[in-house]
This record gives sequence, structure tokens and C-alpha cells, in this order.
Amino acid sequence: MFDQSQLLHISLTRSKLILQFFAPTTALNLGWEILQLPLYTLWGESTFSAIGFAVVHCTVGDVLIASLSLTVALILVGSRNWPRVGYLTVAIVAGTLGIAYTVFSEWNNTVVTRAWSYSSLMPTVWGIGLSPLAQWFIVPGFVFWCFKPNSTCTPVRPERNA
Repeated sequence: MFDQSQLLHISLTRSKLILQFFAPTTALNLGWEILQLPLYTLWGESTFSAIGFAVVHCTVGDVLIASLSLTVALILVGSRNWPRVGYLTVAIVAGTLGIAYTVFSEWNNTVVTRAWSYSSLMPTVWGIGLSPLAQWFIVPGFVFWCFKPNSTCTPVRPERNA
């Protein structure tokens, strides 16, 4: 029989996993957004408040993209015991979704709507900035590495009976 204490335990374990995902995802994306500012024309052409708004807006967007990518990956290929079971498959699917959306978003915002533009410092591949592409390989790669079973980078590990 499934009792309330088991449900609470599973809920708390899932909450820890969610926090372990969101905390580094948010912090690393915020740092990346700040560091790549000179690669966009916004850096040299906008007010401090506009730059600050852009950093917050883009960081929130990054966290939403990462969250949606993880959610879709868990729905498509995840298991109840993730990350102990199916870790790599979920990481690959989520990473691929994040990169695919980033390519679309960068193209849409720099070519179609011209919502932003790259400075001459931004290296590009087929018109897509390398910094945002690198961001979506490095940040989720690190966060998923922390979720890897037996990883030592995360202080709170999922419990065995979750």
C-alpha cells in the first residue's frame, strides 16, 4: 500500500532534484549572459537599465528553455527513477532540444525580426553566434554532469527509494 509518508518523501526528493537543476542553471546562465554582453550591439548602444533588463530577460528565457527541454525529454524518454535510470538519454534529448531552440531563436531574432544584433566581436557559424551555441553546450552539459549518477559535484543526491 502507498501511504502519505511515502508520497511526501517522493515529493521532497523531487523538489531537491528540481532545486539542483534550477540553481546552477540560473546562476550559470546569468553569468554567461553578463560575460557575452560585448558580443552584442546592445553593449555599446544602450543604457545601463536597458542592458540590465536584457540580462534578466535573457536569463529568464534561458531557464525557461532549459526547463522545457528537460520536461519534454523526461516525458519522451525519462523514467520514474531518473537520473539513476536513463540519465544519458534524457541529457542528450534535453540538450538537443535546447540547442535546436537556440539556433531557431538566434536566427529569428537576428535575421527575421532584428530584435537584436551581434557586434563585430561575435564569431558566427552560418549567421548564428558561437557564444549562444557554446552556452547551450557548456551550461546544460555541466548541469547534467552534476546529475550523473555518482557525480561528486552535487551536494544532495537523489535517494535510492525515490
